[in-house]
Amino acid sequence: MTGREMIVVTAAVVERDGAFLLTRRLDGTHLAGHWEFPGGKLHAGESLEEGLAREIREELDAGIEVGLEILATVHDYPDRSIELRFFRCVLTSDPKPTMGQEMRWVALRDLPSIQLPPADDELVRLLTGE
Repeated sequence: MTGREMIVVTAAVVERDGAFLLTRRLDGTHLAGHWEFPGGKLHAGESLEEGLAREIREELDAGIEVGLEILATVHDYPDRSIELRFFRCVLTSDPKPTMGQEMRWVALRDLPSIQLPPADDELVRLLTGE
């Protein structure tokens, strides 16, 4: 891992009626086209919860209540290392994508068949019990 930047990323695990909120990574971004639990990189000086609330506001124009952390994991990509922190969250307003990204609700049983970043594999196994 020497010489590689460690990027701290928070992600919201939002469940509604047995389905999870996912957004699709935009063209021109790392892992473009992959679906992901919404969130993003922490800014300097932000707490995990503050960063996650800011990202959801920026990306989905929604308020959020950040709950308990359900998983912390580190994943090494060829060009970077990601420390990914997943939190159970509840939306306080309806999400509306603000950056042109796709958004959808995905049933728990369908999560394993969705193209998610490799860093999300452990979370999917945890949620589905597989």
